[in-house]
This record gives sequence, C-alpha cells and structure tokens, in this order.
Amino acid sequence: MEKLMNDILLDVRGLSKHFGGILALNEVSFSLEKGSVTSLIGPNGAGKTTFINVVTGIHAPDSGEIHFQGEDLAGMEAHLVASKGIGRTFQLVELFSSLNVLENAMVGRHSESHSGMLSCGFSLPSARKEEKRIRDEAMESLIMVGLEKRAPDPISKLPLGERKLVGVARALTMKPRFLMLDEPAGGLAAHEIKNLVELIHQLVSKGLTILVVEHNMPFIMSLSEKVIVLNEGAKIAEGPPQEVRTNEKVIKAYLGEEV
Repeated sequence: MEKLMNDILLDVRGLSKHFGGILALNEVSFSLEKGSVTSLIGPNGAGKTTFINVVTGIHAPDSGEIHFQGEDLAGMEAHLVASKGIGRTFQLVELFSSLNVLENAMVGRHSESHSGMLSCGFSLPSARKEEKRIRDEAMESLIMVGLEKRAPDPISKLPLGERKLVGVARALTMKPRFLMLDEPAGGLAAHEIKNLVELIHQLVSKGLTILVVEHNMPFIMSLSEKVIVLNEGAKIAEGPPQEVRTNEKVIKAYLGEEV
C-alpha cells in the first residue's frame, strides 16, 4: 500500500467550487500516478477549466483537499502553487504580444528570479548572470517543443499551432513536475496534432505527469492511459479510454453515438 501511495502525484478529494448559485465542481475526487497521461473531458460548462484554476490557485475551493506530493495545496496562492512544481497552459493562448518568442518563454521563470529592481536597473553582474540562466532555460524549452529557430520572432508572426507550443514552452521553463494542458489541440491541423502527441510522450518519458483537458476525442483516446469525465461539475466516469468510450452515462452526457 505504501508503494502505491508513493506512486501518487496528485490526490484530489471532495473538491467543490461554487460561483454564485452555480455549482462548478461537485465533490470531485481522483488521483493521478507519477509519469502518467490522463485526460479530463466533458461538455462545455462541465467544470474542466474550473478544476485547473482551483488546482493552480487561481480560485480557492469551497471545500475539499488537493494533495500534491503529499502536501495539501487547497487555497494556496497561485505563485506558491507554481513554485511547488505545477505548470499549466491556457485554453486561450495568453502570450505577450510585445515580446518575442524567447522572451515569452522566459516569463515562465519570472517567479524564480531573485534579482531586485536596482540590480536589474543598473544591470549588475548578478542580474546579468541570472538573466542568462533564465534565457538559456527558456531556449531549452523552445528546443524541446521544436521552436528554437523561432526564438527572435514576434509572437504576431506565429500561426496558432506554434503560439500554443510557445505556451507549452513557457510552462516547461517553470521546470514543473505536473503539467496541465487546457485544450492544446484546439484549432490545430492534423500534422500539428501528431507532433503534439509525440511531444507529450517525450515529456512523460522525461518524468512529467500530464493532465490534458481536450474536446478532440480521437486525440484523447489515442493518448491517454486514463480518462476522467465531468458533467455539471461532478465526476461521472473514470477508467481506461475504451472503457469510458462505451460508458452509457458518458455517451449520453458528452461523447455522442458516433464516438
């Protein structure tokens, strides 16, 4: 039993969240094993993005526990959650249009910067050394997602697929142990989705644990070891992709007869 518990990276228990009279999350409980790829699916308004926002500290839960590597993070501020090794991307690509690709990736390490305003303002050696370290780490992330040649380009020159990869690179620059991808395949062409699947497998091989929120069902079914389904804020199914695919509650709530 101890070994099994040591294999658990994230353990969520009874997580609930209201927004006014709307119950966005209703007693959601599940656990994720280290080095796994899990998908979280459900119709629009099911609570998927709310779940990510609660886990990452953007919203505090009304009740429940969020155990990450044995520590309860429920209610912890977002920058502290990030420092624990939890990264995320966003459903809408939230990048800085005034920065180039490399600079956007560097933003992922801003919470780890120790240089003060005076050090940076006067370009002291300590600040220059730290900036070089962050720049090098951001470039490593861009290499990982295949965008190193795009490093000096303005964000505005990138198509949607590459902008989404910049978002992944920014999250990777944080050096996370657990990465949540919010609709990473949305709007991507078939060859871009194929490259995304390869990237996710590469990240898992390097020790990351990944949770994917997505609507692209062929993508989900081919990628995931486990699928969790939310509907109206509650978990209605959890299991291997083929098992979830044939679950009557899931078919009725979300997948449809054609899946």
